[in-house]
Amino acid sequence: MPAPKKKTSSPRKRPGKKAAAPARGKDLFIVESPGKIKALKRILGDSYTIKASMGHVMDLPKVRMGVDIEDGFKPELKVIAAKRSLVKELKRAAEKSGRVYLAPDPDREGEAIAWHLFQILGLDGDRVRRVVYQEITPEAVREALNRGGEIDTGKVDAQEARRVLDRIVGYRLSPLLWKKVGRGLSAGRVQSVALLLICRREEEIEAFVPEEYWEFLAHLEKTDGKGGLTAKLEKIDGKKAKIPDRAAAEKAEAELKTAEFRVAGVKTRTSSRAAPPPFITSRLQTEAARSFRWTVARTMKVAQRLYEGVELGGRGAVGLITYMRTDSYHLAAGAVDKIRRHIENAIGPEYLPDRPRRFRAKKSQEGHEAIRPTDVELTPEKVRGHLTDEQFQLYSLIWKRAVASQMMPARIASVTVEITAAGRYGFVARREKVVFPGYLKVYRDEKDEAENGGEFPSLRAGEILNLLKLEVEQRFTKPPGRYTEGTLVRALEGSGVGRPSTYVPILATLRRRDYIRSEKGRLFPTLLGRTVNRLLQDHFSGLINVNFTAALEKDLDGIEAGRAAREKVLAEFYGSFERTLSRAEKKMENLKKILIPTKLKCTRCGGPMVIRWGRRGEFLACSRYPDCRNTGAFRRREDGTVEAVKEKVREEKCPDCGRSMVEKRGRFGTFLACSGYPECKRTMAMPTGFNCPAPDCGGELVARRSRRGRTFYGCSRYPECRQVSWKLPRDQKTPTPPADGDGS
Repeated sequence: MPAPKKKTSSPRKRPGKKAAAPARGKDLFIVESPGKIKALKRILGDSYTIKASMGHVMDLPKVRMGVDIEDGFKPELKVIAAKRSLVKELKRAAEKSGRVYLAPDPDREGEAIAWHLFQILGLDGDRVRRVVYQEITPEAVREALNRGGEIDTGKVDAQEARRVLDRIVGYRLSPLLWKKVGRGLSAGRVQSVALLLICRREEEIEAFVPEEYWEFLAHLEKTDGKGGLTAKLEKIDGKKAKIPDRAAAEKAEAELKTAEFRVAGVKTRTSSRAAPPPFITSRLQTEAARSFRWTVARTMKVAQRLYEGVELGGRGAVGLITYMRTDSYHLAAGAVDKIRRHIENAIGPEYLPDRPRRFRAKKSQEGHEAIRPTDVELTPEKVRGHLTDEQFQLYSLIWKRAVASQMMPARIASVTVEITAAGRYGFVARREKVVFPGYLKVYRDEKDEAENGGEFPSLRAGEILNLLKLEVEQRFTKPPGRYTEGTLVRALEGSGVGRPSTYVPILATLRRRDYIRSEKGRLFPTLLGRTVNRLLQDHFSGLINVNFTAALEKDLDGIEAGRAAREKVLAEFYGSFERTLSRAEKKMENLKKILIPTKLKCTRCGGPMVIRWGRRGEFLACSRYPDCRNTGAFRRREDGTVEAVKEKVREEKCPDCGRSMVEKRGRFGTFLACSGYPECKRTMAMPTGFNCPAPDCGGELVARRSRRGRTFYGCSRYPECRQVSWKLPRDQKTPTPPADGDGS
């Protein structure tokens, strides 16, 4: 049996190193996801029983913190209630089996799952093996079986430390937000840093003051009429051109219209552009967002399917890509050899470098790989007929990037023409042309798409050019762009915040808590999100910031590598966190208790109306609450005074009392409520304007929210009609825009 993994300070007892006990039956192979079973059965045959743990089987309790601070931050891990029957099934299978192979995913979470399985199955370590593979192929799986060894306790300790850290922050900080802002809120070690970045970008946009500038383009032609070019004004009197207003622009325009344009010089050079490395998780998410406008969750869902296996006709289920949660650019030597052979035979020997390209990996990542195709000969075109459109798009992206990473650099010829006018204005025209495509024959990214082709006419220094047209345009500087999911993930990854497995749940939590919203792919902080961020930055800025969170991630890496002690890392964080929390509990303002008086009167009881804070921001409420529960929206005039916003009355009538329904906005979006509230408390989902597609129904589709917060569309006649859909029908025209949820 292979040597045990590195020694750590962990006291855990691992699977032993003795020879396996005599086989009792088939060997048991336990994976994390059931999606892998079909592909693994094709590889392992009938000699193994293959079962899935369906993710984690143990976790901290839901109803309490479950961490013993005094006893070295020991976690109180319990079998997850929903997994109890599955665990019993796994135990029965393990008791009847010969060897037990623990084969969850090759990351910290997978290692923790393997450790938890080892504990709860109650087996002696002599017949338990941990197997790790980066791809679901016959070679990789069989090699993993042959070298199967011990659980990496460094990874287990690092995962457990992360879980404990997140539980401490969540269970200690979230209740403070409930008390001061509103129930149902949460704060997180990494989640709150992501929110900070989004809010900070919004503040930069709001504080941005556009500056006026004027742009000049000269359309020029050779005096013999044989060719022309367009040049941009870049310098005035040898300095960067700066034309700040209309008066300066008109003065320059007048000078240039009568000026002589003369070629000052022509510069040519050829440069090399190396291919980008293969994808890691964050770069794949960023590129899929840019190319396909996908969310990170969608990208990872499609990638998961490609990794677990896709049916390829007579070949059965085949895993097409390596493990998709990685931050290592490393490629296995065998994979590189196969890619190089493919380049030489299928693309051309002139595209193959003399030596393989190597990409640097962290020392702790040397066993991990970048995302690549498991078999480079399975080109996107060969498997196209077996993939969905989504799978084909993502597989093509991964395949091309991995192959391109081992190809020759592209050679780019650039020509720069410098032109002077009126002795003080410097214009420049540039062109780029690909003289050898290199990796561009296979893969192009954003910077490559910006190339411009074509050629300039033959020009020489001192040559005079005719001015055909002078374009003068007023422009304004633009604020920084809002984050997309892809650029946010890249910012987090670039700062060392979070890990490949955390980006999707981070964004999901921010949306679920109503801290952010997405509009045309751009992320906006909600009023609630900005309020929570402001309070956290006012009182926890030393702990919730990019640098501190990135340093903590390095500490977790140190625990994994055996360079740092788990208990010491947790103790240092906990001491600082508790001191900060104690101060915040005394000094943080309680938004729930702030009442701002107004001159408005309650329309129901005549009492004074006040401005209160709720989960969705400020709102008008009767000061006689709870005796009078009248509420409403308001807006502030330019002079600072407050006026009530009348509720929009709808044509729909209340089915209970016949009064008109009015539009309201609740936690889950816009909904309809009876105007007779509080006497009548009837509410209805917001209609979409689409008829229910069920035959002879007569109902209308309304927007609702699932338990996981996702919008779906159901019939207004539910439960008589149970028609539901994730999307609205395309063959109808809607008179009103789709709603974003109901008020229930």
